[in-house]
Amino acid sequence: MDGAVREARLEDAERILEIYACYVRQTAVTFEYEVPTLEEFRSRMEHTMERYPYLVIEAGGAVQGYAYAGPLKERAAYDWSCETTIYLDRGARRRGMGRQLYEALEDALGRMGILNLYACVASPEGEDQYLTRDSEAFHRRMGYRTVGEFRFCGCKFGRWYHTVWMEKVIGERRPDQPPVVPYPASPGYEDRF
Repeated sequence: MDGAVREARLEDAERILEIYACYVRQTAVTFEYEVPTLEEFRSRMEHTMERYPYLVIEAGGAVQGYAYAGPLKERAAYDWSCETTIYLDRGARRRGMGRQLYEALEDALGRMGILNLYACVASPEGEDQYLTRDSEAFHRRMGYRTVGEFRFCGCKFGRWYHTVWMEKVIGERRPDQPPVVPYPASPGYEDRF
C-alpha cells in the first residue's frame, strides 16, 4: 500500500510521538526507557529540522510513520555522513511504506550532498518478545551493510542487547568535496514531494 510522503510539521508531533511511544513502552527497538513529553518531542523535531529532513508518510488520512536524519558526529569532517532513523505504526509494517519513506529520505539527503548513511540498530542475541532482527533485515533490503557491532551494550526490560551499525554509501567521495547544504536550502527543495 502506497502512502503519501511529505515533510513533517510540528503539528504532527502528537501523532509521531504516539507511534514512538509504543516502541519505548513495548520494545527494545529504542533504548529509551521513558516516553518523552510532547514538549520535549517537539523540541527534538525542531532541532532536527534546522538542518536535516524530517519526513512522514500518510495513508488512510493519518500519519503511519516517520523518518529523519541527524549528524553522525558533531565534528566538521563528518558533515557528509549522517545517522538515519525510521519508525512505522505497528499496523503499517510490511506494506511497503517503510521503503517508500526511506527512499524519500535518501533522496533528500543526496540532494544535500550527504554521501554516507548510517543506522544504529538494536539487535538481540536471540529473538525475544521485545526485539526481532526485522530492522536489520529491512536495512539490508534497503542496501545497507553491517560495519560493526557493539555487544551487550544496552539493557532494557532486564535483558542485554547489542547494537549493529549499518552503512549505505549514496554518493561519490572526492578530495574536493563540495560542502553539504542544509536541508531547507538544498537543491530541489520546492519539488520534493
